[in-house]
Amino acid sequence: MPQGCDASILLDDTANFTGEKNAASNANSVRGFAVIDIIKSQLEDLCPGVVSCADILAVAARDSIVALGGPSWTVLLGRRDSTTASPSAVDSNIPSPLRSLIPQLYFFTNKGFTAKETITLLGSHTIGQARCTMFRSRIYNDTNIDSTFATSLRQNCPTTGGDNNLAPLDTTSPTSFDNAYFKNLLNEKGLLLVDQQLVNEPTIYSQITEYSNNEEAFRTDFANAMVKMGSLSPLTGSNGQIRKNCRRLNEQISPSTRNVMKCQLLYSFS
Repeated sequence: MPQGCDASILLDDTANFTGEKNAASNANSVRGFAVIDIIKSQLEDLCPGVVSCADILAVAARDSIVALGGPSWTVLLGRRDSTTASPSAVDSNIPSPLRSLIPQLYFFTNKGFTAKETITLLGSHTIGQARCTMFRSRIYNDTNIDSTFATSLRQNCPTTGGDNNLAPLDTTSPTSFDNAYFKNLLNEKGLLLVDQQLVNEPTIYSQITEYSNNEEAFRTDFANAMVKMGSLSPLTGSNGQIRKNCRRLNEQISPSTRNVMKCQLLYSFS
């Protein structure tokens, strides 16, 4: 995301190349790379050199949401993969969950998102998990947190140690994509600092209330925001490459003509 929707995060470190997986914002946090490997391998067997890793990520994001009961949307295709990565850009551009709300809004504004779209995207915290180190301070020090909720989280997140112990971002329905995240915020059960701070802003509070009462409004807005996110600075034309293996750059780029008719994509980006 720092450079755009270009799959730079999938590149592994090598002796001569430093990727983004071990940047401070990503280390021990971003997961699921093996799933992308499997998808890419099967696609390369059928359609060599046709489907980019960036497109795989965009489609997988949509399909994983749908699998958990969330909305669907049309995924624009035709992205190419980056040949570079920038761990420094990750750490300077990806907002830390330990930071307050304003820096988060500032980051998304710089990417062209409105405040409403940012809050909508934060609604993705209705699924997923966070490491103890990301919410320890909140459950031991904050006052705007339900006491029973905090106590339950402390059982798996001690004051020292257990940094990588996980807790669901939405404890109500952790494996369902719904509007429980917003309901939790109204009950002071936001896991992360930035989540709970949403209710402190009057202009944002009304959106939290709306989504907690109208799940369909959230689903519609989320789908639209994801289309916008997937369109951030895509590489097209001769820019970048279509990696043969999402973890590393191609040693040489030689377009394959095998199975061209079978594997033709409807390109959406120009």
